Amino acid sequence: MLTFSLPPSRAVPALEALVRQRILILDGAMGTQIQALGLSEEDYAGCGCRHHADRPQKGNNDLLILTQPQAIEEIHFRYAMAGADIVETNTFSATTIAQADYGMESAVEDLNREGARIVRRALDRATALDGRPRFVAGAVGPTNRTASISPDVNDPGYRAVSFDDLRVAYATQVRALIAGGADLILIETIFDTLNAKAAIFACFEAFAEAGRRLPLMISGTITDASGRTLSGQTPTAFWHSVRHARPFTVGLNCALGAAAMRPHLAELAGVADAAICAYPNAGLPNAFGQYDEGPDETAAQVARFAREGLVNVVGGCCGTTPDHVRAIACAVADLPPRTLA
Repeated sequence: MLTFSLPPSRAVPALEALVRQRILILDGAMGTQIQALGLSEEDYAGCGCRHHADRPQKGNNDLLILTQPQAIEEIHFRYAMAGADIVETNTFSATTIAQADYGMESAVEDLNREGARIVRRALDRATALDGRPRFVAGAVGPTNRTASISPDVNDPGYRAVSFDDLRVAYATQVRALIAGGADLILIETIFDTLNAKAAIFACFEAFAEAGRRLPLMISGTITDASGRTLSGQTPTAFWHSVRHARPFTVGLNCALGAAAMRPHLAELAGVADAAICAYPNAGLPNAFGQYDEGPDETAAQVARFAREGLVNVVGGCCGTTPDHVRAIACAVADLPPRTLA
């Protein structure tokens, strides 16, 4: 696939110009906002959704794109008005592999297409108020299976999913995100780089079919103090495994708060020739699984990334809210972005 010879989408030159001018802002957590809505099983399943399964749907946050679209649009709108330049679709688990847990594989194309359209509506509302351009990031999560590690301790050679299984699932997702109007694709929370490579391959296939190349954002997750992904890669190894994709950004998200993320982010920034994106959690969860780090505390730590010249795009992951994103945007507003070659 001669993906890099394809004409770039309209978002490519705009984003490449902006990222050299200032630090761009990504949105915050979706799950935190959905939990605050206190939705019931009936709210999740909806009464007008054409997709049905004989399984409980509560917890299937992606399905809310179809059953509670106004609520999801309002969350996206609040993040846009908090200062986000790039807002993610609510499609983290919108692959046939992940939706199999809910028996909702048939909904995947609708979830991704409508997920992108909902974000676009929210961003257009925000831009009508303040004139600022904003971009829809099609969110592609890691799925709930890993291609590099056996889930069976008694059979180390066993794999619950293959590269081709992942490639096909991701391609279905990415095609629908593009059809819905996504400006870029964000492959995020990568714990297994082989999964990510399948997603990258699927993106290249989808770009070739669409006849245009969208910007790629690629974000890994360091799972503990070892400084490695779940499949064992350091930030440097992770970069060298995905640099062939020529991503718009590469970075880290989830698992860690900003303070614990910093040394791993610095390592990545020291080797990567792409823009660097960081969106940490609001600290680490407490004993009840909740996040106690407030907006000002998170923003101060993210601002340190900027003062040290480590980042080009920043935002928030688990536990963050529009208030966190607003505080982060204010904290980095007058700080220069990391220098790009």
